[in-house]
Amino acid sequence: MDPLRSEADLIVYLDVKSPYAYLSIDPTRKLIREFGISIDWRPLTLNIPSFLGSAKADSTGQVVESNRTPRQWQSVRYAYMDVKRYARRRDILLYGPRKIWDTSLVHMSWMYVQERDLEKFDTYIDEIFLRFWKRELDVEDAQVLQDVMDSIQIDSAGFADYADGSGRESHDEFQGKLHGSGIFGVPTYVINQEVFFGREHLPMVRWILGGKLGSPPDIEYSLD
Repeated sequence: MDPLRSEADLIVYLDVKSPYAYLSIDPTRKLIREFGISIDWRPLTLNIPSFLGSAKADSTGQVVESNRTPRQWQSVRYAYMDVKRYARRRDILLYGPRKIWDTSLVHMSWMYVQERDLEKFDTYIDEIFLRFWKRELDVEDAQVLQDVMDSIQIDSAGFADYADGSGRESHDEFQGKLHGSGIFGVPTYVINQEVFFGREHLPMVRWILGGKLGSPPDIEYSLD
């Protein structure tokens, strides 16, 4: 799979553990309704400790482990203040995770559902994002992910073997291609092999989809 090419009209990269990715889903789906386009939703498994350090909190929210610098903590606190501000205005419940999750397994489940039951993919994505951001989903537990699939009538019987074999190989190989293609964060939009990082570029993506009529739009971060 080429990071910059797809049979779909638009490629969108997300990571389940990114609140910015979560808040981008509905505004991105609006493009489907506006233009009747197809979207290729792809996972990008971020290595957050590599640039923001890591931390772990207990059930009361107290930090019990941390290797972050003061500057990294400042960046993290601002990011959550920002996303919660927008989440409140859209009545979206969003709890900050208590640790830095490895989302490779849930992203493999994403790929598994795409390959086996594409008609239910949107429902599955909604379930895993919603449950994760309510702190109700262990994205590192294969059985938990199978239970989500089963709850929406997706055949999960082959997922464990997939995750231990071809799914892991496909995931790791594809992730290894992304940074070299200029894809490093989420949400990222790819249209006509041009990369746009951040939901604030949705007006530009919309302008391109609409045939580039009129002047190109400014960058904005709307609720739509």
